[in-house]
Amino acid sequence: MEGDFIRINKWLLPLSWLYGLGVRLRNTLFDIGVLKSESFDVPVISVGNITVGGTGKTPHVEYLIGLLRDKCRVAVLSRGYKRKSRGFVLADAGATARTVGDEPWQMKHKFPDVTVAVDADRRHGIRRLLERGGDGAADVVLLDDAFQHRYVKPGVNILLVDYHRLIVYDRLLPAGRLREQLSGKNRADIVIVTKCPADLKPMEFRVITKAMNLFPYQQLFFTRLDYEPLRPVFKGRPRGLDTLPDGCRILLLTGIASPKQLAVDLAPLCRDITPMAFGDHHAFTPADVERINSTFASMPQPRLIVTTEKDAARLVGLDGLSGEVRRAMYALPVRIKFMLDQEEKFNETIIGYVRKNSRNGILAETKDDVKPKDGDNTGNRPRTISFRNN
Repeated sequence: MEGDFIRINKWLLPLSWLYGLGVRLRNTLFDIGVLKSESFDVPVISVGNITVGGTGKTPHVEYLIGLLRDKCRVAVLSRGYKRKSRGFVLADAGATARTVGDEPWQMKHKFPDVTVAVDADRRHGIRRLLERGGDGAADVVLLDDAFQHRYVKPGVNILLVDYHRLIVYDRLLPAGRLREQLSGKNRADIVIVTKCPADLKPMEFRVITKAMNLFPYQQLFFTRLDYEPLRPVFKGRPRGLDTLPDGCRILLLTGIASPKQLAVDLAPLCRDITPMAFGDHHAFTPADVERINSTFASMPQPRLIVTTEKDAARLVGLDGLSGEVRRAMYALPVRIKFMLDQEEKFNETIIGYVRKNSRNGILAETKDDVKPKDGDNTGNRPRTISFRNN
């Protein structure tokens, strides 16, 4: 059920109150104009959250890339969390998780024809992207993990909320995992409840909709994760989850914020799962490599290592992994699926915004506009999207 992963440390609530004062002051300074938000003359779509931990940002950004990349020139701008470089970096064929971060590397690896860049200063990053001419020019900028980066005013603000950790039941840091007050959701134009169970009942949709208590100008969507065939991290051929041998044991190797749902989804497909969970964006050490090698060697046959695409970005360049581990390691790609037949409505909203606010009259209307392209799978200034008038 929704909220089933929430744990509140009530003894830390006084610290949460103090933390909330600082967050409220910052947001107030933006709201009254003391701190300035900058708009740009291209459509800007922000995807983010107000919680610590994974809500599925990367697969949702990848969905937007697939929706738009065959219609216009898409650029993705991320912070590049835990990268070893500084400033503005444009991902190229030689990019690694160390130079651009694991999530930007993943997106560039899956969509090599799309511009991917990282910059902690999103305003500076967008300016650098807009300076590029010719084929490198961007028609639309997707901001990854930028809901709280208020120095940029996006045209569409998308807020992601984990079904298992609904923000309406959570608390501020450090007692909970909210990075700002619940009222922060009011800045969203679109709210997406992510990681929903595939068998969610109609009554549950209604309960969540009421609990989120959105304004009429905000649109609410629901998505679930859909798993694609396993892909070898090193060498081998892809294999479907339905081809795993009977009695297969899985070493679930993760360095993400919320691996619980992944373990739940894989459990029916194997005899047992040995979880090896590290912190989000974990930098694997020689000691970790030794632990991976020894743990896998101790597991009975048949056995397999399953990791995430994001973790694979850091594991692929790791030294010391045994040959057996390298042969048995697979990444599990995920993509999102809209529920309640909401996909076309979402696509029309995004494409309509880009079409109306593009600089060069891009996105001539076609019958295939609302169909995202599987990557593996007018005006002088864009308005801020508002559903108040729709």
